[in-house]
Amino acid sequence: MDQKKATIALALAAAVLTFLAATFSMGMAMLSVLVDGALPGGGCGGDGGLGGGSQSIGGTDWNAEQTDNAATIVNIVAQRGLPKRAAVIAISTVIVESRLVNVGHGDRDSLGLYQQRPSQGWGSPEQVLNPDYATRIFLDRLIALPGWATMPPGTAAQAVQRSAFPDRYAPQEAPAAALVDRFWVGPDNPVPAAPGAAPDVQLASTAFACPDQGGAGVPLAPSNIDPTKLPPGFVGPSDPAQRAAVTYALAQLGKPYIWGAKGPNGFDCSGLMLAAWAAAGVPIPAGTVNQKNAGTPASPATIAPGDLVFIPGSLGSPTNPRHVGMYVGNGLVVNAYDSSTGVILQPLSDWADKITHVRHIAGPAGVPAPAGPVTAALAEVGP
Repeated sequence: MDQKKATIALALAAAVLTFLAATFSMGMAMLSVLVDGALPGGGCGGDGGLGGGSQSIGGTDWNAEQTDNAATIVNIVAQRGLPKRAAVIAISTVIVESRLVNVGHGDRDSLGLYQQRPSQGWGSPEQVLNPDYATRIFLDRLIALPGWATMPPGTAAQAVQRSAFPDRYAPQEAPAAALVDRFWVGPDNPVPAAPGAAPDVQLASTAFACPDQGGAGVPLAPSNIDPTKLPPGFVGPSDPAQRAAVTYALAQLGKPYIWGAKGPNGFDCSGLMLAAWAAAGVPIPAGTVNQKNAGTPASPATIAPGDLVFIPGSLGSPTNPRHVGMYVGNGLVVNAYDSSTGVILQPLSDWADKITHVRHIAGPAGVPAPAGPVTAALAEVGP
């Protein structure tokens, strides 16, 4: 019996050691995934975007949309020649107000990253739903506060936001500072000499963790469509939301492509989509990798004005598309094509055999299109 017990004990010990070894190996595998703070699916080649995709930064996990918005805020602060402290205050505010997500709801009429209220003079719904505008007006009010850069943690944010919960901002300064450290490139900027003063400097897009992820990658085929003008007889959608989004997007024809830009003077492909739907009062996430999950899947054989149309682009793939445009109706798609071409109009048929996803954002869904090459190509791809 003693020998049998000893045998059983040895077997149990071996099983425990095997379990521990497997657990250790799994832990090491997980650690290897977290090298340089990258989470599964993150990085420029993964879920990508301006902020480098999903990452663990300062002990907090952030997804691609959150890092995209954080990088945008840091970039705007650097562009305006303001010190890192302004970015820390702005991001700590956004962590509290929206968890770094561009939301279309809040207390009363609060909207967007900062939960700014149009009724309180922050701007129109279109404006505050655009992270670029929302950050700039927040900074305008921040730097107008005498001594803002040396106020205790949370005090400057509360002075701008005037929240009913003033103690929420200070605890978020540490994770905000970690995000700023991740994206800030180069030395700090000095505090402006006078309240409200801030120099305009060139776009500081080196703050973006990922390089420009490329243009449409679809050759511009000969066409009777002028890429910078609406064709004669163009009829826009009748639905108010779709009409607002389409009208905004088409008004940008001819403007330059700028990586990371969300308007008003330039756009990248996803920035144009965000700004256009913000004009309709509908928030969508920043970045192509996030927008491919926005709204609802469209039927492969249908498409409606305002729908987002995705193709691999020059640096993407069918499963990870990196370029997006908007179907505007009449067989046309508008998109920020690439850095040498800018915002243009193209026949949807030029994209037909490259389409990977179609996402319906708002308004009535599409109806089956007439038989033709676009319909046939769409029927072969999933939503």
